Amino acid sequence: MSTPQQTRTGVTLDVDHSDTGYRAWLKEAVRRVQADANRSADTHLLPFPLPERWGIDLYLKDESTHPTGSLKHRLARSLFLYGLCNGWIRPGRPVIEASSGSTAVSEAYFAKLIGVPFIAVMPRTTSAEKIRLIEFHSGRCHFVDDPRTMYEESARLAAETGGHYMDQFTYAERATDWRGNNNIAESIFRQLRMERFPEPAWIVATAGTGGTSATLARYVHYMQYDTRVCVADPENSCFFDGWTTGDPDVTCDCGSRIEGIGRPRMEPSFVPGAIDRMMKVPDAASVAAVRALERAIGRKAGGSTGTGLWSALKIVAEMVSEGRQGSVVTLLCDPGDRYLDKYYSDDWLAGQGLDIAPYTAAIDAFLETGTWPG
Repeated sequence: MSTPQQTRTGVTLDVDHSDTGYRAWLKEAVRRVQADANRSADTHLLPFPLPERWGIDLYLKDESTHPTGSLKHRLARSLFLYGLCNGWIRPGRPVIEASSGSTAVSEAYFAKLIGVPFIAVMPRTTSAEKIRLIEFHSGRCHFVDDPRTMYEESARLAAETGGHYMDQFTYAERATDWRGNNNIAESIFRQLRMERFPEPAWIVATAGTGGTSATLARYVHYMQYDTRVCVADPENSCFFDGWTTGDPDVTCDCGSRIEGIGRPRMEPSFVPGAIDRMMKVPDAASVAAVRALERAIGRKAGGSTGTGLWSALKIVAEMVSEGRQGSVVTLLCDPGDRYLDKYYSDDWLAGQGLDIAPYTAAIDAFLETGTWPG
């Protein structure tokens, strides 16, 4: 539509905001982020030992081997590339994120890599080790007492500082290239290619933003695989309730005890129509499963890994009972050394009123007998 001045004078209006200095900075920033991906070896696919007679293989995609030690390294890289290429991240201006920990650790790493400040807005209950890692990467932690206020506080800080609120909970599913480009789904199927069941019956993920489950499900549909995608949700999270009721406005009053997953609202980046199944997993079961993982493969992992593993074992039990063979994949999201004072502390469990003994017994009985306790 012509402006009054154009209509009156016929003059072509021409405004050029080109900034050669900024474009040079942008090219270098994008190069550094892409170089990080190029020099990082792919993460491993670890087998979980199951009885050979079952004819079922269970794998964990070990995302703890990323440079910042978690699944969120992939997300942070994608978010930084998305923000840079959209012109949202600018030299000298802070990047701000609402995060319970692992995303903030990874984003602090990338912010330092390209030379911009980083502020993590996080619950005061975030583990001490995650806080240390954020600060190790030169990030600053800004604490809130109510996890539900992280979004508004992040937006306020961005407006106050002239920085960019990354907003992982909105942009996670948009920033990731779900068609391929070595995303987590493509990597899983490539690594399974030489296995006896190369197309898994199920992939189990957990949801913090919902970006990973969206990437997995979209890739499966795009490649026309028969694989199903299940999302495991912890207590004090709204994804399961919103998915089962179809209500995108569902909320809950308290935050998740399983750091990195579970949200008090249905996040915009969660894509409910893409996934096939959800489970609501008790927090005590998540802890029991992650401790069972250490006994099985000698590796400690975070609580979100336990949430997914519990659901994966339940699916394996269904396959055993139905006499079906095949493979199941879940995720090892981050290392357990970040949670020694939580999921590996009996004192913390007692303080939270969590009794893992029945769930531990259930896992042990299942692995011995092949029957999932009722």
